[in-house]
Amino acid sequence: MTYAFRTEGLVKRFGATTALAGVDLAARPGTVLGVLGPNGAGKTTAVRILATLLRPDGGRAEVAGHDVVRQAEEVRRRIGLTGQYASVDEDLTGTENLVMIGRLLDLPRAEARARAAELLERFDLTEAAGRRARTYSGGMRRRLDLAASLVARPEVVYLDEPTTGLDPAKRDDVWALVRQQVSQGVTVLLTTQYLEEADALADDIAVIDRGAVIAHGTPHELKGVVGGQTLRVRPLDPARLPEVATLLERIAGQRPDSPGRGMLGVPVDGDAALAPVVAALAERGIAVTELSLRLPSLDEVFHTLTGGRSRTGEPVAEQDREGAAA
Repeated sequence: MTYAFRTEGLVKRFGATTALAGVDLAARPGTVLGVLGPNGAGKTTAVRILATLLRPDGGRAEVAGHDVVRQAEEVRRRIGLTGQYASVDEDLTGTENLVMIGRLLDLPRAEARARAAELLERFDLTEAAGRRARTYSGGMRRRLDLAASLVARPEVVYLDEPTTGLDPAKRDDVWALVRQQVSQGVTVLLTTQYLEEADALADDIAVIDRGAVIAHGTPHELKGVVGGQTLRVRPLDPARLPEVATLLERIAGQRPDSPGRGMLGVPVDGDAALAPVVAALAERGIAVTELSLRLPSLDEVFHTLTGGRSRTGEPVAEQDREGAAA
């Protein structure tokens, strides 16, 4: 199989701290690989190695068939990188930021200006193109930062928590831009703290914890790790909750819990339980405002796999030492 990028047995240490302990990652061309994990799990370390900003202590990594250590220059020609925080030059205008990136990538001045104008239009920044970046909102800076990562038309783009600090509307804008790039054949490695983000964008997901990949699969496959489906019912009349609970227990064989106010949920083996529940509700004249059959959420998967570890409080060793090394 052809991979846009992959790592095999990747190891990275910062003194006594092992940030990566044999990580295997891979993504097919034109897909999104989501990398999830608690802060300090090793996600950013893996991205920086794939971007040639750090050298691994063991294992190997390649992008478009080029080794990130022995052929670093070839790798850099093929990638774009957007970090957790927008890294635009606030003293330059939007146009000047992108033209500068183009010139650093050896584009002729005219081509760099044309590419900047194209990206500013695509990212809805044309009206602000002549303003200094310091006047941009957080969402605008993030879009400019994403545009900068695409100046060289990369084959692979690394997005390291690209929507950190954005409100939901701006986050949706970034999601749309990611989907647009993938539709054009770009491969994306996405690290994120937002489980719904991975669910919405990723074709495959790798869960990293304590420097190792502890699960890998499609969002659907990972949801199967937690268990079967859950049937949820919210009766129109809350007074009928006890009656619904008795009904669900009889059909599903176990006592339902209450996942939300006025709602009951019970694990079921599959969609075969749906029909008898609908029939029993109709027979008793119980109207419902919600009746659903759902897989576990990625959030539930995450907490199951990581043992409920917090996603906050990233160790200083990974944050600070990585920054110094880069």
